[in-house]
Amino acid sequence: MSVSHSPRPQWTPFERYRRSLWLLTVRDLRVRYSTSALGYVWSVLDPLVMATIYWFVFTQVFDRPVGEQPYIVFLLTALLPWMWFNGAISDSTRAFIRDAKLVRSTKLPRTIWVNRIVLSKGIEFVASLPVLAIFAIATGTPLHWQVVFFPLALLLQGILVMGIGLLVAPLVVFFRDLERATKLALRFLFYASPIIYGVSDLPENLHFWAGFNPLAGIFSLYRAAFFPAQLDWGVVAIGAVMSVVLLVVGILVFKRTERAVLKEI
Repeated sequence: MSVSHSPRPQWTPFERYRRSLWLLTVRDLRVRYSTSALGYVWSVLDPLVMATIYWFVFTQVFDRPVGEQPYIVFLLTALLPWMWFNGAISDSTRAFIRDAKLVRSTKLPRTIWVNRIVLSKGIEFVASLPVLAIFAIATGTPLHWQVVFFPLALLLQGILVMGIGLLVAPLVVFFRDLERATKLALRFLFYASPIIYGVSDLPENLHFWAGFNPLAGIFSLYRAAFFPAQLDWGVVAIGAVMSVVLLVVGILVFKRTERAVLKEI
């Protein structure tokens, strides 16, 4: 008696990529949280501590009027997405070096080793949003209709992080000092980005140039949900163009260096 076997599903390349990306992302999250007793708490503790420090410095010590009130909500609306950006770029510098054996031995598209970092850090960001909601409710901060721009902010930040990740991941394989240089650049970028202040706090003649930091426009989209006056479409437009340009450059650099990276690792 013959046993009939159901045919294996015929997945398109996109479907295989999507499934593999999700499996690797889930694996990363499980490994990260299974080895920690506090688990999810760590994903929000770092930005919460930082926000508390800056809130204390600018409201209790110097009493310097920056941003909008309540300042703790103003901080968190940019600090939480910054943690996604900072964590994804930092981890991307080790994307190929840390998993060198898997990168060499599997036939998965190599971009997946960067994109799974972008996705896992993005999920952590979304998981940290209840903290922002708690502070907004506790301080009586109203939610405005501009919250509809939140998906656009997510999309632009995903494009930006992916582009920079695809750019630095292969280059670090050839220039190991680039990993430390990236950390220094991220530290500088933290203060050069409107996190502890807003674009409106800058001199008028710097508003245009602020847009060339794509994070400025992205953060203004996030903040618009609670602080509509922070939304500057000129800054958003320039930042969106910059994000797309960085993605294109990242893809081109990645494709040109992929074979050399496989030999080097």
